[in-house]
Amino acid sequence: MHMLLKPSVAMFSIFLGLTALDTTLTPHQSTPSAPGPVINKPAPKIQAAILLDVSNSMDGLIEQAKAQLWNMVTVMGKAKCNEALPQIEIALYEYGRDTNPIKDGYVKQVSSFTSDLDRLSQDLFKLTTNGGQEYCGEVIYTSLNELKWDSSSASYKVIFISGNEDFLQGGITYTKACEEARKKGVIVNTIYCGEKMQGIREHWNLGGECGNGSFTNIDPNAALDDIVTPYDSTLFVLNRKLNGTYIGYGSAGASGFMRQEQMDLANTKLNQAAMAKRVAVKGNKQLYNNSGWDLLDAVAADSLFVAKVDLKTLPDSLQNKSRVELQQIVNAKNNERSLIQKQLGEVSIKREAYIAAERAKAAGKNNNTATLETQVEKIIKEQARRFNMIIQ
Repeated sequence: MHMLLKPSVAMFSIFLGLTALDTTLTPHQSTPSAPGPVINKPAPKIQAAILLDVSNSMDGLIEQAKAQLWNMVTVMGKAKCNEALPQIEIALYEYGRDTNPIKDGYVKQVSSFTSDLDRLSQDLFKLTTNGGQEYCGEVIYTSLNELKWDSSSASYKVIFISGNEDFLQGGITYTKACEEARKKGVIVNTIYCGEKMQGIREHWNLGGECGNGSFTNIDPNAALDDIVTPYDSTLFVLNRKLNGTYIGYGSAGASGFMRQEQMDLANTKLNQAAMAKRVAVKGNKQLYNNSGWDLLDAVAADSLFVAKVDLKTLPDSLQNKSRVELQQIVNAKNNERSLIQKQLGEVSIKREAYIAAERAKAAGKNNNTATLETQVEKIIKEQARRFNMIIQ
């Protein structure tokens, strides 16, 4: 056996020696390197901070803000960056309320960046007006330093500040605030509530210019858009079916489900169009996600979640189910929800087409009043292109 192996070992040694010699003779040749690990870059974000004046004259602005939330999310939800869907986060600030601390410039963070749209809608509906000092530089600067802005230059980071009175009030200058915005790559858009030339006299154009954003004006007291369509009733029926697919869990389960119903009711009372736009967003699983309290969304984020959930926090009818039975129920409910969401998407497209046709008919009849909704939509569509985001 040993005699047979020795020639093989010798030949192998000669082969290694020749290989080494060959490498020495051809130093400019290199062996192909193994492919490195594939690094998946995180999808870019769209982060929007809404800064609202809540002084006495701004009741109309707040009403418009309540309704425009769903249109803004819908527009953002249509953005694609190299076929990736950006994650959407929205924050809310109020300024100009006397009861807010003087040391904070009468500024208050109502909501940090969140994707919880029901909670954000609830926060908007809680806003009330109360006269005070409107310090625009202060609220812009505060939002830039308090919020967790994404560091990626590929993310669209934007501030919308709306109000009236002189833009230069307060201890923090707009130039200091806008310098901070430039450092963080945040675009500042100013929306004056009133006549355009009055806004310029009150320096609102300066904020938009220094923040690489835009200056525009709106009529804060304009009536909310409320075009009734033949598709609204179908959307509302599907919405009730959609709500029936939610299964609360954990300490937030009951309150989350209750908030969902409360915001349905609040938006319905606001006007029919606002509720229809809300339902359209609820039908989009990329935009409307409640994994913090809904079992189906939690399982979509973590396929093993059924094995982890505390059964005692589920609705009474599910607490005695085995985990196998619970998984079967989740699967069935998920199939039901997917079908309803598909139907909502199809009906929403028809509704949008109907509204576009109605607006085309009314074109030229002096019905183009600028509102918070129309201006925010216009600005987002223009500015998102700067970040390679296509909104169809």
